[in-house]
Formats: sequence, structure tokens, C-alpha cells
Amino acid sequence: MSILTENFWWKLLSLVAACAVWYSMANQPDSATILSAPVQFRNYPKDLEISSAIVESINIEARGPANRLRDLRDARLSAAIDFSSVKAPGERTFTLTEREVKLPRGVQLVRTIPAQLRFTFERTARRPLKIDVPFSGALPTGYTVAKVEIFPPALEIAGPESSVISAKNAVSDPFDLGQVQVDGSGGEAQQHLAVFNEEPEVRFVTSPQITVKVRVQKTH
Repeated sequence: MSILTENFWWKLLSLVAACAVWYSMANQPDSATILSAPVQFRNYPKDLEISSAIVESINIEARGPANRLRDLRDARLSAAIDFSSVKAPGERTFTLTEREVKLPRGVQLVRTIPAQLRFTFERTARRPLKIDVPFSGALPTGYTVAKVEIFPPALEIAGPESSVISAKNAVSDPFDLGQVQVDGSGGEAQQHLAVFNEEPEVRFVTSPQITVKVRVQKTH
């Protein structure tokens, strides 16, 4: 028996069923949806940093068969921005197209919101930043702070050049004077404190921790 005629009716039925499925999908009315997608950065330039506002996500409007659009919600879409063309400080504009937003076959990219992203790049800079130590609590009556030692006295910061230059002194958590044990002439105490820098674009190169030693003496 010929291979073509063997189980002929089953093969014909399978072919008819496949054609019916294809026809159903091909004739589905197009639908549209808008999804949020994170922005990813590729080939980030060495020794440069973004100093402008960073866009974390965009909206993607897509059109296609309803069943394909439903699958988009599980597709983990993203917009991939390639920074390989960024070689020097300055402003750069990136237009979002099908190259940056890859959609499954059969789904059309209508637009992204926003349609373009613009970033300002600056050189990465570093410098030591002094630490201010505030006090909380109170010493016993008749005593005053005689000396404050900070180890280290400054912490190195890094970030976009303009932010590093304009950064003000960092501030540690308060030193609790109420924990200082005093005797007849004075006393001292040592505390480990975390350090905070209010400039969001600047980061500490090392752990933001300091050790503070306070010596107190009796007032005359």
C-alpha cells in the first residue's frame, strides 16, 4: 500500500483540523494592549555615568491577535538601550523601535511611551567627604565635651562629576552623650555610627561606617 494512501482518512482529517486552526487564528480580529516594560542598558560606557533622571520603565502599545497579546503578559518584555555609541560626556538621545523592543512574531509594535529617551553622561569622579557628627542625649551637669575623634575623618565618594563636586559633608547618626561614663575629672566613650549622604547620585566607595570617640571633662 502506498504511503500516501495509508491511513488516508486520518491524514485527511488531521489536515482539515490544522487548516481550521490556522484559519481561525488568521481571521482573529486584531486587538491592542498597553504594557509596562523595564528599561535595560547594554554596553554601559566605562568611566561615564548618567547624571540626568533615569527612566526605569516605559509603556509599550502593541497590536495583534488576542491570543498572542495575552501571552505578552508572561513574556517578560523589556526595552534594551545600547550605549556602545557613547564615548564622551554629553547628552545622547535614543529612539525606541522594534530593535530595542523585541515582540513575538505576529505582534506589531504600535508605539512606545515615551518614544525617545535622553540621558546626560558625565565623567566618574571621586573625592574624600568629611563627616559631621551630631549629638543626642546629655552629659551630667558640670561636664562638657573636650575632644571628638573620628576614624576615618572622611569617606571617599564616587559619582557623576558635578554631583561629587557639589556634595556637602556627610552626616553620621547621632552620638549618644548619655552613654558616656564620667568620674571625678571626666570620661570618654566610643561608638560605631552609620553615615548618611543626602545626594542620591553619589555613593560611598567603602562601607559608610565610622568610629567616634568622645572625651569629656569637668567644667571649672
